[in-house]
Amino acid sequence: MTEVIAVAVITLLAVISPGADFAMVVRNSYLYGRPTGLFAAAGVAAGVLVHVSYTMLGVGLLIASSTALFTVIKLAGAAYLVWIGIRTFRARAEVTVDLESKPQLTRLGAMRSGFLTNVLNPKTTLFVVSTFTQVVDPGTPLWQQAGYGLFMSAAHLGWFGAVAVFFSVSSLRERMLKAQKTLNRAIGSVLVGLGVGLGFAR
Repeated sequence: MTEVIAVAVITLLAVISPGADFAMVVRNSYLYGRPTGLFAAAGVAAGVLVHVSYTMLGVGLLIASSTALFTVIKLAGAAYLVWIGIRTFRARAEVTVDLESKPQLTRLGAMRSGFLTNVLNPKTTLFVVSTFTQVVDPGTPLWQQAGYGLFMSAAHLGWFGAVAVFFSVSSLRERMLKAQKTLNRAIGSVLVGLGVGLGFAR
């Protein structure tokens, strides 16, 4: 149960922390409407599955080959959570979204842009790797690890789907942007706490 809670909390915080995926979904929703934004969100969720797949394979091999090396990477993952938490807490600038140019974009193109934005995003790579190294141990069944990965993907789909809905309505969009600074501080504080706690956990 502790593993499940840790995965859920870290994933939700990672998802709602503004970044490249957020900016891309916001732009598509604002310029092209809700359906296009939702397709972009689906692309992001599909991209997460790519990160989960290679992370599961890599963590499994690491556990099997060297427990000591796995422990080192586990501590590095905890340190990363603390670092990104501090950066998120101190972030003041709003996410930059290009709303000027408006080239043609099909729904399939929106999904592709969401997929590529996520797959090529090093922040997502580090978050997925950090999460798995914190909660996966030699006794964690493969089906449970796969469940974690599916939850991560579903959480991205749910959140960015909501972002697409919000940013296709101007009044909701303004409210969401105004809350960004408070959101950053809350996310940053919890991530630092999680990183410290997981780093000292045995």
